Amino acid sequence: MRRSTGAAVARRAGHLLVAWLVTLAFILPIYIALSSAFKSQRQILDNPLGLPAPFTFDNILTALQRPDQLVQGGLANSILVTALTVGILIPLSSAVSFWVSERGPRLKGVLLAVFALGLMVPPQTVLLPIVQLLQAIGLGHSYPGLILSNIGGGYLSFAVFVYVGFLRTVPREVIEAARVDGANDLRIWWTVVLPLVRPATATVGIFLGLWVWNDFLNPLFILGPLQGQTITTGIYVSLGGYSADYGQLFGIMFLAAIIPIVGYLVTQREFIHGLMSGASK
Repeated sequence: MRRSTGAAVARRAGHLLVAWLVTLAFILPIYIALSSAFKSQRQILDNPLGLPAPFTFDNILTALQRPDQLVQGGLANSILVTALTVGILIPLSSAVSFWVSERGPRLKGVLLAVFALGLMVPPQTVLLPIVQLLQAIGLGHSYPGLILSNIGGGYLSFAVFVYVGFLRTVPREVIEAARVDGANDLRIWWTVVLPLVRPATATVGIFLGLWVWNDFLNPLFILGPLQGQTITTGIYVSLGGYSADYGQLFGIMFLAAIIPIVGYLVTQREFIHGLMSGASK
């Protein structure tokens, strides 16, 4: 009995230790980035894990006062690309998902398998063909080309899978009642389906918004250095070739993280409701 009790205590202690190590592995980079945004270059180099002493806003002010307006321009470009991409993907994916969910089981399985290919293929492997295709149709090095590549990639497949899974929880009687009242599929999608899948919309919007906002390779290769940059490629540009101003770099990273955090805080209630609804269903 004592041996089994001791083994159980040791097992729980081991699980607790692993949990703390995993938590530390996630929290430590965030802590370093956040604290370094308010530390001088010397403090960052001498004591990366230390708290800011003294606390300073010089890094953020220096980043905002750059002559090339890198932060302001990068944030504006990222907001534009993210808002248009998510704003197009949400109605498009929800409409496609409603259409797919109304098909027969065999056709529905085939369509979902096709969308699954968009999640299986690594985006890096098709980046070069996409750049060449955009150049061939006159959309190379342009924001419409970047937005089009985002819409046609794995983002659409992810959104379709989320919506199709959530639509399984919608009672069929609601949709059939709308059809009996004479509503066509377009009106049912707009007036019945979209309000019911609002938690799924929040989930899709948060994930897609973060992915598009944090995307680095697509803006770097599709836009190119001469067209401009989003905030992620702007961080890359801010790095010097032989030396780096780490204080300013962390300041730019802090400014780049504010908007996604605010967006999550605004939609977190619907996001959590969507996750809980999916789990409970």
